[in-house]
Amino acid sequence: MQPLLERLLLLVRMLPDRTVLGICRCGPLGTVRKGPGTVGSLGGLALYTLFFFPLGLFGQLLLLLPLIGLAIPFCEEGERRLGKRDPGEIVLDEVVAVPLCFLGLSGAIHATGMVWLYMLLGFGFFRLYDILKPFGINRLQRYTGGLGVVLDDLGAAVATNATLVLFLFAFRVGGWG
Repeated sequence: MQPLLERLLLLVRMLPDRTVLGICRCGPLGTVRKGPGTVGSLGGLALYTLFFFPLGLFGQLLLLLPLIGLAIPFCEEGERRLGKRDPGEIVLDEVVAVPLCFLGLSGAIHATGMVWLYMLLGFGFFRLYDILKPFGINRLQRYTGGLGVVLDDLGAAVATNATLVLFLFAFRVGGWG
């Protein structure tokens, strides 16, 4: 896996600043002055809704894994070109992490009849966990480069997914589903 990431990083390094930073910022999403991470998370929610929600678990994984694999070298190169460690304007990490919040839950969420409630809960918990970094998520920032930029968001997404699973379980056990 490491040699593949190194090759991807070499390819990304050959791209012009405008391209690399445009991808890292997800176009205009990372250029907002207040709350670029929140705006990037909304972009991730849109990505999930449009492309991931209709797919089953296998399809979601087939789409998510390459996105994460590409986000790591882009975020690393974005950090290098901006001369900052995990700058707020790089929102690609949030965008690719948000679909993980709902990984494998589309069918169960749809069955509740309250899709938008779960989308809002997922968005809210992701932002909470991404900002506060509980459950050891803060330790994931110790990794350097693009891996560190992306890993803490993936940690927040995994915690969000677990929280949503608990909500779905409580919903069923409570007799609401």
